[in-house]
Amino acid sequence: MKKTLMAALAGTVAGVIVTTQLAGPLIAQEARGGSVYEQLDLFGDIFERIRAQYVEEVSSEDLVTAAINGMLTSLDPHSSYLSAKDFEDMQVQAKGEFGGLGIEVTQEEGFIKVIAPMDDTPADKAGILAGDFITHVDGESILGLMLDEAVDKMRGPVGSEIIITVVREGVPEPFDVSIIRDTIKLTAVRGRTVGNTVVLRITTFNDQTTSGLVEALNKAVEELGGKDNVDGVVLDMRNNPGGLLNEAISVSDAFLEKGEIVSTRGRQAGSGERYNARPGDLTDGKPIVVLINGGSASASEIVAGALQDHRRAIVVGTKSFGKGSVQTLIPLRGDGAMRLTTSRYYTPSGRSIQALGISPDIVVQQPRPVPADQAAEGQTSSAVRERSEANLRGAITNDSMTDEEKRLYEEELARAEESAKLRDEDYQLAYAVDIIKGLTAIAPQQP
Repeated sequence: MKKTLMAALAGTVAGVIVTTQLAGPLIAQEARGGSVYEQLDLFGDIFERIRAQYVEEVSSEDLVTAAINGMLTSLDPHSSYLSAKDFEDMQVQAKGEFGGLGIEVTQEEGFIKVIAPMDDTPADKAGILAGDFITHVDGESILGLMLDEAVDKMRGPVGSEIIITVVREGVPEPFDVSIIRDTIKLTAVRGRTVGNTVVLRITTFNDQTTSGLVEALNKAVEELGGKDNVDGVVLDMRNNPGGLLNEAISVSDAFLEKGEIVSTRGRQAGSGERYNARPGDLTDGKPIVVLINGGSASASEIVAGALQDHRRAIVVGTKSFGKGSVQTLIPLRGDGAMRLTTSRYYTPSGRSIQALGISPDIVVQQPRPVPADQAAEGQTSSAVRERSEANLRGAITNDSMTDEEKRLYEEELARAEESAKLRDEDYQLAYAVDIIKGLTAIAPQQP
């Protein structure tokens, strides 16, 4: 039976539900309080009593499905059964296009918690944030529901409206958010340049991520006129909920020349796997800064941990989510599947980050947006801010620079001002770009 290994999505993407049939015979073994057969007899007695005496008629299929769901979800938040349809939906998601809200959720002490909104999705545009708790869907409480049941209530036809009630830290009262469901088309990697720094925004780890990374990097390098003009790279993995383990490994490998990337260890001794880097660094050793936050989970933590342990990158931002487990996706007869947590993963230094997360080398909080009226009060006149010797009447000219040197100086000044403007839009990213500039400034010059 084929097994597909995943660093499974940190929670459950809204739009995936778990139902399927029981697979394979149970092996009799001694257990506390009696044999497995005796316990199955007890289950059978309860099953028949419910079918015969429950106040309303319940189908046998529903009862068995609920029992299977209870068994799997009692283990951890990431083990589940998938019906044929749900298994198909998951495979579609791995390819980067599916219907839904565009949020990654998990269950925490009975509450549905947002791990991360996906970039440019309905949830993201509606202002949903990592760390939000969802308490109601269309006015109906979801407290106490299993994760798959809560997610099921958030599914619906593309174009339909859903109203979710959100509890957010720092906001005194719950509030409603209206979202229009849409087809989610994930662009795994987006590239841009800020000055001479290449910024690669990695939103998810699906089967398009590595190819998208290479394409975005090559395009940015071309825009800057070649690698010699690149100061460094920022890998922005904030609010990246994870995805495929093999993609996390290949992305890490893209920036490492050698050494271990990640290892997995299961229940049985010797059942683990070790994944190592192959020679070849796409950036030829350029400085790298990795950006993470509380919405960075699973596969994104593998990449951050590998580059951090090898001292290949400086990790900046806030502590990551802390999902350090690996799920094996096992196809079953009837076209369904079982997703089972089978191992933990470890960074190259041997640390498990399960429930701990990746700690940044430099902690940088993202300031909350300042209301426009408050910001206006603190603004200073640009005429006052920009006064300099060059603005004074009759100031003598600089005779130490040629026209070409002046042109280069003005271009450098323009790039610096561009980076300064970025601080108002995205403080964490601006901080990362400044680190790259600082490392470049003190790097030894090549002969």
